[in-house]
Amino acid sequence: MNDQQLSANELAVERNILAAERTLMAWIRTALSMISFGFAIYKFMQILLMDNSPLIIRINEPRNVGLALISLGSFAIIFATIQHFRYVKRMNPGKRYKFWTDLSFLVACLLTLLGFLMFGSIILNIGPFD
Repeated sequence: MNDQQLSANELAVERNILAAERTLMAWIRTALSMISFGFAIYKFMQILLMDNSPLIIRINEPRNVGLALISLGSFAIIFATIQHFRYVKRMNPGKRYKFWTDLSFLVACLLTLLGFLMFGSIILNIGPFD
């Protein structure tokens, strides 16, 4: 009976960890949407500026909106990743967290890096994202 209870507890911990991973993946989707939408706004309005379209009143507004959405998405994924890391550590306090085996954690880190690269590229007007 003790072995069944132990395995049931282990399975409960595993289910909670998988639920935390699904939550992180939901945050990844949300952050990716914000980052890509911000970048799309920036590029679309940049094309309109080149055509001297009368639709844009202030020249820096599309850039600022794009940067705000990219920043929001990047920081959302950072906070979600930190929350995920803390939750997984709390579920398994005795075990060492192996982030290289957690695919959603790695994707979140890469997405954060991509968001900051996009942000820097737009600010500095250099690179492939300009």
